[in-house]
Amino acid sequence: MTVDLTSARREADAARSRLFATASELQERLRPGNLASNAWEGVKEKSGELADDAMQAAKSRPVAVSAVLAAFTLFLARAPIKSAVTSLISGGGDEDSEPAEAPRVEPKKPARRRRASRNEE
Repeated sequence: MTVDLTSARREADAARSRLFATASELQERLRPGNLASNAWEGVKEKSGELADDAMQAAKSRPVAVSAVLAAFTLFLARAPIKSAVTSLISGGGDEDSEPAEAPRVEPKKPARRRRASRNEE
């Protein structure tokens, strides 16, 4: 009976030490700094994969990529293109003339407030 009790205590001690080791490992894994670091590594890895996929897609379809970039450039330059076309159509398309400056508007001065005299209080 003493042998059974001794072996049972040894097994219980071994199980307890495994439990504490597992708990310690979980605490280490769940530290906020480790969680943030693991998340950041995952994001970097995923973004690298996405960039590689995008590059492969662009290499396989250069005409489509060029068309999209041209459309995007035209979208960004729509105001200057509109003003140039408008000035050409209206007849003011002299290449030597400078574009007219917008009139300057002076800011209004704030109205002065009257100080309340002691009699008005």
